[in-house]
Amino acid sequence: MTVVQLDVDGPAAPPRSNGELVFAQPWESRAFGLAMALREAGTFEWEDFRTELVARIAAWESGHEPGECFSYYRCWLEALERVVVTRGLVADRAVGDRAGELAARPAGWDHGHDHADHDHVH
Repeated sequence: MTVVQLDVDGPAAPPRSNGELVFAQPWESRAFGLAMALREAGTFEWEDFRTELVARIAAWESGHEPGECFSYYRCWLEALERVVVTRGLVADRAVGDRAGELAARPAGWDHGHDHADHDHVH
């Protein structure tokens, strides 16, 4: 197993506070974890993902709408989507369809259940 070195500066560097990764929303940490798990499983090379992430950030910088706030993890998720589609792991349309389904769910939809049968941190 090779260890992934996350950039600490430059366009691919994730947001940090006191050296710790910062996630503003739960979906950001999930997208981060998914990319790391897929990479660890050998699904893609880290440099392929990093290159796509830098490209997504550059695309945002050159084409965002005035007043639109930058979201590092939105770029991260777009890079991950491109990598899994390019690798043929998922069809491009399937990514869009599933994203639409998830976006249509109300906030907190996955936490309105009984926690007796499992344990996780909130």
